[in-house]
Amino acid sequence: MGAAGKLVGRLAEMRDKPDKGPVVAVVRLHGVISAAGAPIGRGVINVSTVEGLLKRAFGKPELVAVAVVINSPGGAPTQSALVGERIRELAAEKGVPVLTFCEDVAASGGYWLACAGDEVYAHATSQVGSIGVISSSFGLDGLLDRFGVQRRVYAAGANKARLDPFQPESEEDVRWLRGLQDELHGLFIDWVRERRGDRLKGSPEQLFSGEVWTGAKALELGLVDGLGSVRSVIGKRFPDAEIVVNEPKKTLLDRLPIRAGDRVLGALDAIEARATWSRFGL
Repeated sequence: MGAAGKLVGRLAEMRDKPDKGPVVAVVRLHGVISAAGAPIGRGVINVSTVEGLLKRAFGKPELVAVAVVINSPGGAPTQSALVGERIRELAAEKGVPVLTFCEDVAASGGYWLACAGDEVYAHATSQVGSIGVISSSFGLDGLLDRFGVQRRVYAAGANKARLDPFQPESEEDVRWLRGLQDELHGLFIDWVRERRGDRLKGSPEQLFSGEVWTGAKALELGLVDGLGSVRSVIGKRFPDAEIVVNEPKKTLLDRLPIRAGDRVLGALDAIEARATWSRFGL
């Protein structure tokens, strides 16, 4: 067959093949927001772990919207900001709306991620909010005294050993920590106000107190735009669209045997993650 015949055949094939319909890409972000993932961990959210997932979702042909499903009790503020900013960058680049969905919990950094959406949805029973900053530690200096153990710290820089849990608490260190928390809290508030605007209905004292609400109450306060699941909302908004769920790909590291040291580190990370989730009864 000559070149002309091949061209005619290709045109006929394209004519007979139905056009691909609109697509809504779904991305699931599940887990604690942390700068580093555990060697055996799953469900850690940071800008590195979600980059490939987001690029695949926003790179779908015939894309009309991206839905981001969030299930996170929060975590590292910087990673929350970086992931939120990355979602907004890709949305602007592709010119598509982003709808975010709060599942069991979208609290603290999880709600920061939710605010990356042009529209935010939740289930009536979801736990939403916790717009605040928290730090926790232990005071172990009394334990050392009990067993006659001396703590020896050598540091260059007057503030290098701030908040050492093995030293008595310093009022100056606490003031410094509270100042840092207030600054981060202000940045969180600025992000929520920027993204939610005049949709916010509660007072600043109520909205930014660190309180957590059900999805139904969050709707009253303007923290979310509606109630519903990803499939029910997308089904109504884009009835002709195909829903394509994007799942994380396993890396080579995920398939390698787990060393004993990695098991210990993974167990410690799992305990910390468990404590973060347990704040919300999950």
